[in-house]
Amino acid sequence: MEQQHFLLVSYAAQGHINPVVDLSRRLAHTFGARVTISVSISGHRRMFPSSADQEVDDGPISYIPYSDGYDDLSKRDGLDRSEYYERAESIGSNTLAAILRSLKEHGRPVTCVLYTLLLSWVCNVARDHGVPSVLYWIQPATVFAIYYHFFHGYDGLVAAHSCDPEFVVSLPGLPPFKIRELPSFLTITDPDCPFAVIRKLFKKHFDQLDREAESSSTARVLVNTFDELEPDALVSCEKIQLLPIGPVVAYSKLTDSGGGAELFEQDEKQYMEWLDTKPEKSVVYVSFGSFVATTKRQAEEILRGLRASGRPYLWVVRKDNRAELEAGGELELKEEGMVVEWCSQTRVLAHPAIGCFVTHCGWNSTLESLACGVPTVAVPRWADQPTNAKMMEVWGTGVRAEIGAEGVVEAAELSRCVEISMGNKEVMRKRVEALKDKAQRAVGDGGSSDGNLRAFVEEFASSKESNYRHVLKQIIEAYMGCVKL
Repeated sequence: MEQQHFLLVSYAAQGHINPVVDLSRRLAHTFGARVTISVSISGHRRMFPSSADQEVDDGPISYIPYSDGYDDLSKRDGLDRSEYYERAESIGSNTLAAILRSLKEHGRPVTCVLYTLLLSWVCNVARDHGVPSVLYWIQPATVFAIYYHFFHGYDGLVAAHSCDPEFVVSLPGLPPFKIRELPSFLTITDPDCPFAVIRKLFKKHFDQLDREAESSSTARVLVNTFDELEPDALVSCEKIQLLPIGPVVAYSKLTDSGGGAELFEQDEKQYMEWLDTKPEKSVVYVSFGSFVATTKRQAEEILRGLRASGRPYLWVVRKDNRAELEAGGELELKEEGMVVEWCSQTRVLAHPAIGCFVTHCGWNSTLESLACGVPTVAVPRWADQPTNAKMMEVWGTGVRAEIGAEGVVEAAELSRCVEISMGNKEVMRKRVEALKDKAQRAVGDGGSSDGNLRAFVEEFASSKESNYRHVLKQIIEAYMGCVKL
């Protein structure tokens, strides 16, 4: 079988990079494919400080950066988001095209391009070079379905009730969701909100999928989930085939290949040795992801709540956020706690000392908690997080902390939720362990996700004629919007 070469283009955020690296390892180590990962130069420099803008080889996986026009990340400070994304698409299209040409000239032609959210322009670059492309959806299938229905007739309903957080929205094939449980980008009412552009970028994805479905009868999307976790959502979108191939992190956990490439520095030895000194299932792990900083008031409440719980805790506070909190005394610790600037989350969650995970409910963190069998306390903020938190409650694997009037989770509420998560061992832990087993079976040999990914890879290895037909469909799709066939 001819070796396949997948180019995975990722938005340069930790939450995008991790599932891209995990999928790349599956493609390389399970299917023998060559894989190239491409992020913007600014992201590449943070991942590989000693390699600057150069290609980095990691066995069958290579990292080649593209330029989005903002190689110096500081030049983005204060920039209008719409302006950034517009320029990033223009310059990124040219530099990514150069990468495709260079790989072909050096005997490493790409056979398929995969790309993550906010990068819909990548499919146009791939099509112009005769290469098939597929969207890699790194949020849950349920969130995909919510966006799909929003852009197919339900936008008016959501807009009419966007100021009523308790209003219940019913969407085809999905459980009822309150407005406050929908992805936050769908309920933005202020056109001047800096994140309003994100909804437009998501719409570009769905417009592209609609055109692809018109030309080929079915559009496909790879989704980082598994059949038994979201069975209804996976079949709720007409003419779009959602192909569950996850949780990709479970594969890394099974093979001990670690998590994704990191944008943040860490001292793994320090916190892992600290965890080794703690009793089994005794530690509260707290991390709110790589994007949102913790306010002074929230830090005070977290620290008070953790101390009130009477349990040891490991708390992740980013370096840029930690200095401010330390200056104000909010991170004054006692013997029972440790604060780190970053950590390998999959290794931490897999440690036997971890008893629960206080999380922002990003999808990677949600899947990692399931793959490691750790109950959660959900503290969602924005994007897909409110929806993910709702799903945790439905699955019975976590408890959602209520936000106070000032937008802060108070100490008593945090302590209460930690006690529910860690004290209710016979119910919640049993449910999360059951989903852990299902996740491992899904990505294991012969599992549903393993079979889906295997079939996907084999499609591109079957024959040149099959590849030609797939490319032809994408070429036709490009003209469907303006030419009647």
